[in-house]
Amino acid sequence: MSNVILKNSAINVVNLEKSVTTQEGTLTILKGINLDVKQGESVAILGPSGSGKSTLLGLLAALDTPTSGEIWLDGVALSPLNEEQKAALRKQKVSFIFQSFMLVDTLTALENVMLPAELAGVSNAKEKAQAMLVRVGLSHRLTHLPKQLSGGEQQRVAIARAFICEPTVLFADEPTGNLDSVNGHKIADMLFELNQESHTTLILVTHDLLLAKRCERQLVMDNGHLQEDTARAAPLANAKEA
Repeated sequence: MSNVILKNSAINVVNLEKSVTTQEGTLTILKGINLDVKQGESVAILGPSGSGKSTLLGLLAALDTPTSGEIWLDGVALSPLNEEQKAALRKQKVSFIFQSFMLVDTLTALENVMLPAELAGVSNAKEKAQAMLVRVGLSHRLTHLPKQLSGGEQQRVAIARAFICEPTVLFADEPTGNLDSVNGHKIADMLFELNQESHTTLILVTHDLLLAKRCERQLVMDNGHLQEDTARAAPLANAKEA
C-alpha cells in the first residue's frame, strides 16, 4: 500500500476481521473488510441490527482491536500502538457520538461538553461549550445533569461534545436515532456543516435512509461483509430489529 494512498486517506482498512468466542464456538462478526475513506468524505453505513455496523465503527475509531487485518487512521497504523498511544491518537484526531450517549452523570450539560476541550488544553473551553450548546438548541439546559434531560436532549449534548474539538474524523452511531424529526434535521445539518466547513471526515451508522443519502457514499453491512451497493440499502436500512 503506497504512502500516497495513506496520505490522502482518513481511514484505510485492509482485510479486516473480527471474531469473538461464544459458548457455541467462534463467531466471526466482520469478514474481510476493505475500505478507503478520503479526507473530508462523508460515508454512511447501513444494515440490519446485528450485522456488525457498530463493531466496525468501534474498530475504525481505535476503541477495539481486530482479530486480523490492518487499519490506518489519518495515515497512522493502529496495530503497532499500545492502548495509551491509541488514546492519544483518539484525543488528537477523533470524536465519537455514541448511541448510548456516554455522558458523565455527575457533570452538567455544560461541563460534559467542556470536558474534551479541557483535556485538550483549549483555553476558552467554557465559551466554546456554551456556543455549541446554543447551536444544538440547549441554551436553557446548561446547568442540568444528564438525568434531568430527555433522551433527545442527552443526544444533543453528546453531539455538542463531539463537535467542540473540531475532530479530523467524526464517528457517529445512530446520531439522530433519539431525536424527533425537527431536531433530527438540525443535528444532521450540523453534521454536514462540520464535514464541509472543517473538512472533517464523517462516518456514520444509521437506519435513516434519508440521512444516509446526504452522505457522499452509502455502504451496506450484511452478514459481516461491507459492500458499496445502494440498491440494497433501503431494504436493509428498514429491516426490523432482531
